Amino acid sequence: MTNPLVEASRLVLIGSAASRAMSPDLWNPVLRELGNGWTYEPWDVPAGGDLLRTRGRLLEPDILAANVTMPHKHWAAEAADRVTGPVRLSGACNLLVREDRELVGHNTDITAAEVLLGGTSHRHALLLGAGGAARAALIALRGNVGAVSITDQDSRAAEELTDLGLELGIDSRTVTWRAAQDLAAGVSLVVNATPIGKDSSDGPAWGSAPLAPDAVLYDFVYARHATSSVARARGLGVRCIDGWDHLREQAVAMVPLLDLDGRVRGLLQETLEDLRERS
Repeated sequence: MTNPLVEASRLVLIGSAASRAMSPDLWNPVLRELGNGWTYEPWDVPAGGDLLRTRGRLLEPDILAANVTMPHKHWAAEAADRVTGPVRLSGACNLLVREDRELVGHNTDITAAEVLLGGTSHRHALLLGAGGAARAALIALRGNVGAVSITDQDSRAAEELTDLGLELGIDSRTVTWRAAQDLAAGVSLVVNATPIGKDSSDGPAWGSAPLAPDAVLYDFVYARHATSSVARARGLGVRCIDGWDHLREQAVAMVPLLDLDGRVRGLLQETLEDLRERS
């Protein structure tokens, strides 16, 4: 049983490179300003790590919730005792909230993508990657896209995401990475849902092709440098939604789920702007 004498106060981030993520730097100043005694800490859990033990740790009485990032979003969906509709639909979870001895799974990536895409219609979207972030983008696009082309180094993952698109009523197809690079110049939305860009030496995720004048880039990667994808797109005059934008909206979506003070939204924005300036 949960110890009633222990107060839940810890938020954590689970991922293979959690200690290099920006989320602790975003949340901890906000939590200090609130003065509620909460903290946010990274848990590095490599692919193939002891996820059963990780789940057990999440049920400790001082744990509030856990954000989940690559490569564990599918695991989190399966590890949850109860899940929301978006998690059930996407098969991916990026937030586990502890409720006594149960974990409730949410997908705030989908909420963030819906906010940032704003219901804008796209004639053709190109999804680079087929993991949890790509699933969030695909679901956010339903009803607002003519066609979607999907590629991933894991062809099976790309095919599974294509099947999900078809189930959602989206004209979806799997393409090779080379074909995706050829398509980039003609689509109206490019979504980079791969790690390409985390390293400052990476080139644009779609290669060297130009982008269409009406294109939008949605780059899920956030780093202490401007990614090559964003730099290239901006140089072409293309509107960009970058990983910092997504990080902000994903965090804002957590506010009601954690019953946080309404001030948190403004504090998150201020802290994020400070992080960007320092980066």
